[in-house]
Amino acid sequence: MSLPYVAQAADHEQLEWLGGGVMRILLDAAKTDGQLAMIRSDAAGGSASPVHVHADEDEVIVLLSGSGIFWVGDKRFELSEGGVAFLPRRLPHAYRFTSEVVDMLAVCTPAGTENFFRAAGWDLSRPKPDGWQITPADMAAAAAATGQTVLRPPLAADEMIPEEFLTGHQGGHAS
Repeated sequence: MSLPYVAQAADHEQLEWLGGGVMRILLDAAKTDGQLAMIRSDAAGGSASPVHVHADEDEVIVLLSGSGIFWVGDKRFELSEGGVAFLPRRLPHAYRFTSEVVDMLAVCTPAGTENFFRAAGWDLSRPKPDGWQITPADMAAAAAATGQTVLRPPLAADEMIPEEFLTGHQGGHAS
């Protein structure tokens, strides 16, 4: 059974993420009885995820500010402030931010994706070693340990997810 949870901004776990961005875990499995995770991220322009797939979680992303390109299956979408993307589990997806900064909210259901971010990111409550950064090997290891699969490095803005990763998946659509 879920119990109520209320927190102030200073109470959120903070992780350094891609491109020096900061990811704040607002809700996780422990706080929602495994029902969902909610993560807010401040990201730098040019930050991009590798093409990946979640085995167990659906993900919804809302761009609170900024813009980016989102790939979902065999589709490519450009989103700006207020745009939303639904990224179903087992469907390859990726993003690349195109504005100087992005403020993004992600909701994943059920919870679990937050463990990937914890495994690959740096907990900002601890001193960070000089030169620390997320490497492709770190991301692949964190993904493998948490039910995700990294399929390939980030896409260039004009690329598409390669067909060999889409077998058995359907593309998304825009409304």
